[in-house]
Amino acid sequence: MPNLDIQKIRKDFPILNQQVYNKPLVYFDNGATTQKPLCVINEEIKIYSHENSNIHRGVHYLSEQLTQRYEDARKVVQKFIKASYDHEVIFTSGTTESINTIAFSFGEKYVNEGDEIIISTLEHHANIVPWQMLCERKKAILKVIPINEKGELLLDEYKKLISPKTKIVAVNQVSNALGTVNDVKTMIDIAHQTNIPVLIDGAQSVQHGKIDVQELDCDFYVFSGHKVYGPNGIGVLYGKEKWLNEMPPFMTGGEMIKKVTFGKTTFNELPFKFEAGTPNYVSAIGLATAIYYIQQLGLENIASYEKELLDYGTKKLQSIDGLKVIGTSENKVSVISFILENIHHFDAGMVIDKMGIAVRTGHHCAEPLMDRLNVEGTIRASFSFYNTKEEIDKLYEAILTVKQMFG
Repeated sequence: MPNLDIQKIRKDFPILNQQVYNKPLVYFDNGATTQKPLCVINEEIKIYSHENSNIHRGVHYLSEQLTQRYEDARKVVQKFIKASYDHEVIFTSGTTESINTIAFSFGEKYVNEGDEIIISTLEHHANIVPWQMLCERKKAILKVIPINEKGELLLDEYKKLISPKTKIVAVNQVSNALGTVNDVKTMIDIAHQTNIPVLIDGAQSVQHGKIDVQELDCDFYVFSGHKVYGPNGIGVLYGKEKWLNEMPPFMTGGEMIKKVTFGKTTFNELPFKFEAGTPNYVSAIGLATAIYYIQQLGLENIASYEKELLDYGTKKLQSIDGLKVIGTSENKVSVISFILENIHHFDAGMVIDKMGIAVRTGHHCAEPLMDRLNVEGTIRASFSFYNTKEEIDKLYEAILTVKQMFG
C-alpha cells in the first residue's frame, strides 16, 4: 500500500468536494490540467491581498520583497529539476511558449537551409508546429521518429534518422495521448555522440516522478505549472548555460535589456534575457508552493500509488467487451487511452460526463499520432494521486452504461 492518506489529501483540493449533475465529481482529466491544492490557492490570494507589486523595478519595500520571493521560486524550480544554476531556469507562460522560444532562438542561431530537425510521432502539436514553422522559414527538413503498434518509439529507426545535418532533437518524455514513457536518456546519449542537442518536453512527466536534468544530460527541458498542481499561466524553460548564452532572445521589451539607445540595444544577462516584460510572479510563487506540496507527499509515493491506479484501471477496463486500450507499452504513467467498438468517443464522453466523470475525448492535440494509429480519437482517463480505485469502478460502470445505450 502507498504511504499516502488519500482521503486526507482529497481535502486539500476543494474542487473535488462537489457534485456535477447531482453526482460526486470524478476528475480523470489530469493530463489536461491538474487541480490546485488549497496551499497554492491561498498563496496567490495572500500575494494579491497583501504583497502585490511589480518586481525587479522598484526600490520600495513591496517590490523588493516580492522580487526576492520570485527569485526564490526560481531556486525552488532549480532544485526540483536539479539544474546546475538558477539562471538556467527561465519562467515562461507554459510549455508551449517554452518550446516556441527554443524553436525561434535556437533556430535563428543554428539552423540553416538543408539542415534537419528530429521529432517523434508521439508529439503534442506544441512540439510539432513550432518546428514546422522553423523549417518553412529556414528551408530545413523535419524528420519524424516512427512508433510500433504499442505506441513506443523505434530507437533503431531514430538512430538512422540522425545525420551530419541534424541540428536538434525535440521529443516528449511522456506521451500526453497514450501515457508512454520514452527512453529519453538513451535518446540523449545517442544524439550527444555527434554533439546534437536535445530538447525534452516534460509537460506530462514532471507530475509523475523525479526529474534530474543533469542526470538526463538534456540540453533543454520544458514543462507547465498547471500540469504539476500549480497555477495556470506559468511554465519553465530549462536550458544549459552554454546554449542560453549564445541564443538570441525570443521576445523583447522591458527587463530583458541592459541598455537601450535608438542605435543599439544591449541584452541583459541570464535568465532575464529571456523574460521580457512584467513576469507572472504570482504564478511563479504559486508553482514553487505546488512543488513544496508534492515534495512533502513524496514523489516516490506518488509514483507508486499512481502505478497502482494504472494497473487496477487497465485490468478493470480491459475486461469490458468491445473496449480496446490504445497505447499498451509496459512503461507508462497513469493514463489509459481507449476506444469503444462502434461508439464514437465524443458520444461516449458525453454520457460519461453526465455520470459525473470528467475524461478527455478527441485527438488530444496529437492528430498525427491518431492518424498513425488509424483512429479518429480516443477516450483518455488520466489519474492523479487524489484519485481512488472506487472512482475507477465508477468509470467502469459508466462505460457499461454507454455500451447499453449505444448497443
